[in-house]
Amino acid sequence: MEQQENKPQDDQKAAAIENENAAEQTTDTTPSMEEMLQAAERKAQEHYDAWMYAKAEGENIRRRAAEDVSKAQKFAVERFSNEMLAVMDSLQAGMAVETENVESFKSGMELTLKQLSSVFEKFNIVEIDPVGEKLDPHKHQAIGMVESEQEANTVVTVMQKGYSLNDRVLRPALVMVAKGK
Repeated sequence: MEQQENKPQDDQKAAAIENENAAEQTTDTTPSMEEMLQAAERKAQEHYDAWMYAKAEGENIRRRAAEDVSKAQKFAVERFSNEMLAVMDSLQAGMAVETENVESFKSGMELTLKQLSSVFEKFNIVEIDPVGEKLDPHKHQAIGMVESEQEANTVVTVMQKGYSLNDRVLRPALVMVAKGK
């Protein structure tokens, strides 16, 4: 009987030892404050490094974009300039001709004008020649009014042609318009 009486006590002791072991295991598996601090510092350093990388990448993108814009502005007219060199060569060749024949000079000027018109056409530079049109202050600049049989505010004479580039006015046409009757 003694053995049977000791058995419940032994079971209680064994259960108490198991509870202590379980408690030790749970405290052993939870990290200490120092370990948690180190893990948090590592994570903070990773975030800081990622932020610095992103910041540097953003600055590099801005710098490259600024360089690209600068280059585009510098060399935007390069193709146009190369085309204009041919016109300049023609004008200089015409001026270098020693014979002063008006007809040859005029034909040289006509060829140069065709060349210039071709360059304008390539780059969408369009002449504004508004004779007979109603005055449009976006495209025309009236410098005077004259008596005319035409309707009031109609362009009668073009003093200087205007030009537009891709439907944007580079220079308005200087015009004289009809007075009202």
